[in-house]
Amino acid sequence: MKNLHRRWWIGAIAIAAIVFLSLVTAPNNPSRLGSTYSRSPDGYGAWYAYMQNRGTPVKRWQKPSSELSKQNQITLLRVLSQPNSGLNYVEKQWVERGNTLIILGVPQPVTPAEFSTKQQNNELINIKIDTRRRAGINQQQRSLLGDRYGAVVWQEKIGEGQVIFCVTPYLAANAYQDYPNNYKYLAQLVTQGDRSLWVDEYIHGYRDKEVREPGERDFLSYLAQRPLAAALFQTAIVLFVFILASNRRFGQPATLKTAIADNSTAYIEALAGVLQKAQASNFVIDTVGNAEQQQLQQALGLGQIPLERQALIQAWVQQTGRSPTELEQLLRLHGQKRRPSDKDLLNWLKQWRTIRSYVKPD
Repeated sequence: MKNLHRRWWIGAIAIAAIVFLSLVTAPNNPSRLGSTYSRSPDGYGAWYAYMQNRGTPVKRWQKPSSELSKQNQITLLRVLSQPNSGLNYVEKQWVERGNTLIILGVPQPVTPAEFSTKQQNNELINIKIDTRRRAGINQQQRSLLGDRYGAVVWQEKIGEGQVIFCVTPYLAANAYQDYPNNYKYLAQLVTQGDRSLWVDEYIHGYRDKEVREPGERDFLSYLAQRPLAAALFQTAIVLFVFILASNRRFGQPATLKTAIADNSTAYIEALAGVLQKAQASNFVIDTVGNAEQQQLQQALGLGQIPLERQALIQAWVQQTGRSPTELEQLLRLHGQKRRPSDKDLLNWLKQWRTIRSYVKPD
């Protein structure tokens, strides 16, 4: 019962810790897909490092889209982590002024195309594409990468600017580090024209402190203003009291009982282990067999002086009425050179026990 209580409160503590850590570590935006801060396979940390190494400065945009109206002559790369219906009014006006917006991961219908394909751009560079989704474009749009099933990457002019769309959010993700053409192709898309380059991290939950939106709080502030905070506090108190009660920290110290060592048992077990490792089954049969034979002889009232096997068998048959074959089989193992198996040895001991059970004690 004591072990059951201990398991219960250990499990309760573990569950409470998991719930608390899950809440604390949960980001404002549950997805980090496409973030340059992420080193996971769907992140863009490796591509960001690639751009830095080639000498192309990339800045991280961590402001709401309403702040875009203050920026001009820039290219903003956005890797969507959730389905998006398109550009809002502020973004569209911002593009019309001559800026470029590149969106990776635009939802499109699934087509019969192969899932993994190698697409070629105008420079005949193979780019690995892992999706069956394709876009059907109109006259105002131009395909930059695609096949007979539709466009994978396409361009649309809006005023003085442009928007470039891509059906997959994994075009240059960390998982594609073995495909440098994908990194090179995305670098070509974002460096068209003489503009500063930004990557949208705001949609992935990263915020500049000075532009935090009204009403937006950190997690601890949010938690403190919710009933969940009181529930967690009460749970912590209950668990603390339960731990103290289970461990009996304020009770009398329990005296541990000293285990009494059985030297005979320990000696027998140690000797048995040595004989087993040495594979000394014949030694066991000779030693135990002689002792069993002497005990049987005494039980039959024949004294302690060893008798011939045949005389012992005859006396056993006369007193028990059993078949002589039973005892002959046991005595026949004495002196054999072939080492019996562990199973044979156990059967031999069981047979000796049976033989003794037929002899009535005096």
